Amino acid sequence: MESSFTTGGRPGRFGAVVCAMATPFDDDGRLDTDGAAELARWLCAHGNDGLVLAGTTGESPTLSDDEKLDLWRAVAAAVDVPILAGTSTSDTAHSVELTRQASAISGVTAILAVTPYYSRPSQAGLNAHFRAMAAATDLPVVLYDIPGRTGRKIAHETMVRLASEVPNIVGVKDAAGSPAAAAKLLGEAPPGFELYCGDDALTLPLLAVGAGGVVSVASHWVGDAMSEMVAAFWKGDLDHARRINARLIPSWEFEGSDETPNPMPAKAALRALGLPAGQCRLPIGPAPAELDDRAAAIVAQSGAAGA
Repeated sequence: MESSFTTGGRPGRFGAVVCAMATPFDDDGRLDTDGAAELARWLCAHGNDGLVLAGTTGESPTLSDDEKLDLWRAVAAAVDVPILAGTSTSDTAHSVELTRQASAISGVTAILAVTPYYSRPSQAGLNAHFRAMAAATDLPVVLYDIPGRTGRKIAHETMVRLASEVPNIVGVKDAAGSPAAAAKLLGEAPPGFELYCGDDALTLPLLAVGAGGVVSVASHWVGDAMSEMVAAFWKGDLDHARRINARLIPSWEFEGSDETPNPMPAKAALRALGLPAGQCRLPIGPAPAELDDRAAAIVAQSGAAGA
């Protein structure tokens, strides 16, 4: 029986479920812009309110600048949803220039700015890096905190300072893995600063502390279910939200491992659905043959549309 309780939550400015879209390649490993447009349209028809392009799942480190621009243009022309362009590199000057170029593309809604990877900058360096990127655009900027990939956490104090002092830094994709830290950030950041869950398995815990939605990998194949789960949570039907979450746990577990890191499993799921994907570029791909069998089983178990 549905409860009359409501959480008071609501979607963030980019929607409740935003897919961190994989970048399709053809059989020769070239960027497939037609496939990207087709995939984007399919994702938006199956539970996704927005898209991140050229993020981690989009294999951004393997894309040239021209490929990123072509990808952003092709998808922006194909769909009418919020598009967050991943413009970060490990070099601030390069990130600033990519941000400028992305911001000039009609249909790009916001910039996703990940922590510079490998160099492990100080918090002062992170502060200056994100300010430089934000100064290069009039678009909203969403920080991306994923210390497991970048090797450096954006400190709480750095995040609050940026949110308070830089008007167009409007949120964070939080893949740091701590609901307690997320709650503290939302408690101290200025009104209007939004937090998106960056780890599918923590979607419900982060919604509970005030997240505005999720930037998802599994929404490639379970976007409708994720949208239903988030809506049920905000309606106060917590039992229904928990039931959906329990059904999706195998998808969370499938998303990545040391042997098959993200986005290798996501692309296998897309192949199982007959959608444009191709293999991952090195150093991630190509996938072991057995992954496609596992992907087909996961997609079938999840009840994904088109399975």
